[in-house]
This record gives sequence, C-alpha cells and structure tokens, in this order.
Amino acid sequence: MAKVKTLFVCRSCGAVQSRWMGKCPDCGTWDSLDEETHDPSAAKDPQAALVSAWSELAEPKAGAAADDASASSTTARSIADLEESEENLPRSSTGIHEFDRVLGVSRDAAGVVTSGGIVSGSAVLVGGEPGIGKSTLLLQAASGLARRGTRVLYVTSEESASQVRQRAVRLGGASEKELFLLSDTNLARIVEQTRKVMPRVLVIDSIQMIYRSDIPAAPGSITQLRRCASELVYLAKKSGIAVVLVGHVTKDGQLAGPRLLEHLVDTVVSFEGDRYHAHRVVRCIKNRFGTTLEIGLFEMTGEGLKEAPESAGVMPLASGGSVEPRIGSVVAPIMSGSRCVLVEVQALTATGFLGAAKRKASGIDSNRLAMLIAVLEQHAGLRLADRDIFAQSVGGLKVAEPASDLALLLSIASAQMRKALDPRTCVVGEVGLGGEIRPAAQLEARLIEASRLGFTRILLAPGQRAPKNAKIELVAVKNVDRAIEQLG
Repeated sequence: MAKVKTLFVCRSCGAVQSRWMGKCPDCGTWDSLDEETHDPSAAKDPQAALVSAWSELAEPKAGAAADDASASSTTARSIADLEESEENLPRSSTGIHEFDRVLGVSRDAAGVVTSGGIVSGSAVLVGGEPGIGKSTLLLQAASGLARRGTRVLYVTSEESASQVRQRAVRLGGASEKELFLLSDTNLARIVEQTRKVMPRVLVIDSIQMIYRSDIPAAPGSITQLRRCASELVYLAKKSGIAVVLVGHVTKDGQLAGPRLLEHLVDTVVSFEGDRYHAHRVVRCIKNRFGTTLEIGLFEMTGEGLKEAPESAGVMPLASGGSVEPRIGSVVAPIMSGSRCVLVEVQALTATGFLGAAKRKASGIDSNRLAMLIAVLEQHAGLRLADRDIFAQSVGGLKVAEPASDLALLLSIASAQMRKALDPRTCVVGEVGLGGEIRPAAQLEARLIEASRLGFTRILLAPGQRAPKNAKIELVAVKNVDRAIEQLG
C-alpha cells in the first residue's frame, strides 16, 4: 500500500514544498503554506465511466472511423492541417446578452459576431462577495440555456432543492423541463448524477462545499479544493460538458482557495458591486476564449437581475438626464472593451489641515488622483495643500482609463473654484505631468455615444477630428489652463 505523504502548498502561487516554512521560497509570501496530504493510490481516473458513456451517446462511430477519431485526438498534428470548423468552438447562449458579452463571442471570417456565451467543454469560475447575486445570475443563465433546449444540471451545495425552486419561481424559470436540480456535496454522487442526466452545462454552487470522501480533509480546505476542482475541469475537457463553478472570496476581495484554482479554469468572472445598491458589474479577469476587457451591466430588482447597458453610465439628456449645471461634476466617455459608457466623475473639496489633508477616492485610482492634484497646483495655480479632496465615479464603474484624467481634473477644479461645466459638455483626454492634454484612442466610438445621449460639446486634445455621423462640437484644449477656462 502506498504511503501517504504530507506536503505544504502555497495558497498564493500553488508551489509545493516538502516542509513548512514561514515564507514561500517561490513567491515570497509570508505564512501562505497550508498542509496537504497526498495519497498516490488516489491518482486514478474518477470519470472514466462518465467519459466513455458520454462518448457513446454524443457521437457514436463505428469501425475505422472511431479508431481514426480517437487517434486524431491523441496525436500531434500540424496547425496548418486543422480544419476551419475546429477553430470556432461551439457556444451556448444564456439568453442574457450582457453575460454572453463577458464570456466571449465567436466571429466569422468577415469579423461578424455569430454566437456568444459558454464554450462547450470549458470551465468557468464565478466569484463575488456574499449576497452580491452570483446564484441569481447563474440560475437565470441556467434557465435561459434550458429555454433554448440546452440541458443543464444545477448542483447546489449550500441550499436545498426547494429553496432553489422558490428562487426559480421568482425569476420565472421554474417551468423549464431541461433544467435539473441536485442538492448534494459529495463529488462522487454529483458525477454519478451527471452521468445519468447527461447535461451540456453543469453548474456547481459552490465549489467550497464540494468534497471527496476519500480525502481526510474538511470541505473548503486547500486539499479538497485542489482535487475537486481539478477533477471537475478534467470532466469538462474529456466529456465536452461546460462546467461553471461558483467561488467564495476573501475579505480582500480575492478568490478564496489556492491560486491554482484560477489557473485550472478557462475563464474567471468577477461579480462586483455594492450589495446595498442596485447596480452590478460583471467583468472578466481571465478568458481563454475571448477578451478580458468586456463588462456586463446589470440592475438588481425584485424579479432578479435585469440587463441595464446604461445603468452605470449617464442617463440620456432627452430622457430625464440632468440639464442643470452642477459644481464638481463632469461627464467623460470611457471605453471598456468594445463598449463606450459615459461616466459621471464627481469631486468635493473641503477645509482641511496643512500637512494632514485627506485624499479619498471611490472607483478611481488614488495614485492618479494625487498626480492630478499636483498638476493643478503646479500648472493651474490652485492651492490644494490644505484642502480635503474626495472624488468618486458614479454608478459603480471603476474608472482606470487614462482618458478620464481631464474629467477628474476639471471636477476638482470645479469644486474648488465653485464654477460648473456646461451640462451638455463632456470631456476626454489624458493629462501629462507638464499640464498638456493628450489625445485619447477610439475617439469615434466615444463621440457617437456622447452624441446619442444628447451631449453637444466635447473637450479634447487638439488635432482630433469628428466623424461624419457624430453631431457634436469639438473644443480643443491644449493644456490645463485652457480646459479650466471652460468652467463657468
């Protein structure tokens, strides 16, 4: 009988050490080594029966055709010999356009989007704070898949099947025949039910509660997480079932468990937002089948999550948007992937103490805020050393693009000088340390979106031209002084 070994695994980088140490020698993180037992006899294929059964039911082949298919999947081939049909992997749409956008889309040779959603045989990890709406989003996505004829097995390890049923009734997805529910935490029983149901998508909510009975560790430990997650990913790759895992997060907002959990999966989706506010933002941290720049915007309602492409941005001026000047408020068109969202940046200055002035930012990079305050003091003559400055982005979006520098700078200057910008004017541009305004990329998309929402003027760097279909006036400002002159 093989001897059980005790190893120590770093929860930050996944490195394995033979003994415990205070600091991981690979990544340098202190107190990150967790004890794990390794049983060599447990390294057998746990999904062999499932994989063979799926292969027989999915595409039955006979004779030489089956031998050729199996040989082609296990032998190396030249990349030039791959067929075009193998380049675009099949996707299953969830019916939620914002979620499909984040998961990725497939395009044809002409660049036209053909499909979007979950890729067959992929592993998706969804993380977020407790109560943010992860289970609601995935249950809505599972209902949308089942409504389109895709069989889904929803495994809940934290609730009973009746609780999930009650939520499904509220969300309007309780009548789907292709949506199966299972309340269990044992991996062997989950795999067995998967073999019987034969779904195309398997949802595990959540991976922290799944365990293997042959591992002497509690559910949620690093040992259980590594083994259960790796076997579920193995199941996805061998059977073609798309596996969606829900992961908990730590108090720092990072996904709980070893970093290997993120390396194993194909896509890592982060569900962000304040649980006490309605707006939610879904963004992709890692995606092997698409871009990581796309975001999905939702609004939490009594009937579940509703798509709200403009909820985190600015309301159209013709549909109730503010047309009154507001001090300390500036609107900027921000690009996130292929989407342009107009975000309102607000700033407030208050009396502080010299040498102990506060600089607080919400949704904005605090380092960028400090740099722009220094630019205002040096090149605009504003005295801000003894002023408390607070800045935020409205709507829940985190603004990190340099093209929002000019909007943040003008909002601080507006709050300090008590002069407001014209409410029909938006600004875009990067601010250099010399006080110059630099142009922003993808200007055409920004101008079209600003014009669509009713803005008539835009402040930007000189030398840029408006497209023919954008009915908006361009006002060039070459430095910080010229930009501040537009206030009031």
